[in-house]
Amino acid sequence: MTAQRTLLSTVTLAVAILVLSPLAADAACTTIQDGTLLRTDGVVIETGFDEWGYNYQARMFNGTYCDAYRNASWCQPWADVELLMKWDDAWLSNQDCDGDLLLDRHHGYASYVGSGAWLTNHQKGTYIDAKGKKQRWEYFVKIVAAPADATKVAGLWYAADGTEIGPDIWGEFAVIQEVYNDTGTGDHGVLYVSPYSAGFGRYSPQD
Repeated sequence: MTAQRTLLSTVTLAVAILVLSPLAADAACTTIQDGTLLRTDGVVIETGFDEWGYNYQARMFNGTYCDAYRNASWCQPWADVELLMKWDDAWLSNQDCDGDLLLDRHHGYASYVGSGAWLTNHQKGTYIDAKGKKQRWEYFVKIVAAPADATKVAGLWYAADGTEIGPDIWGEFAVIQEVYNDTGTGDHGVLYVSPYSAGFGRYSPQD
């Protein structure tokens, strides 16, 4: 496996920029179109893509790894990695219903656990192998908030019926699918698929 593979777990941390604090009680909801909602850096959010590649209205990001971190100096070795992220309303809403002028996260839940939040993360890039040949790699991962009745044991989340959901990530989430392709190593296809479910629907909150 090339050094690109070791980057994969680091690159997925691009979503860490999206994680904020728990939410308070319900209030009248404010939308992006109202022109008063703020990014984490205090800039007013507008519809469409911003200068970094975030489209908060559409709940997606399309840019480079370093764009996701606003071109931080530490991420420059991976500045050429292309990154596409999509998420649902529970992960990061496109409105504010608690009155703090920030986009809501896991609204109505004390944490992400049980909220049904999900994220997809699609990365791709190139590298030069030992023979001087250009190679291409691509990685895709699905991440979900652990269900409320799930249990974490030795770094793995398990459903209430004992079925493995997937590896823990960031304490409240599980990886349910990983796909990796690399022309230089011959890697191709699924790295991991959840025995419980790789579909988001099964992780939706139960009424």
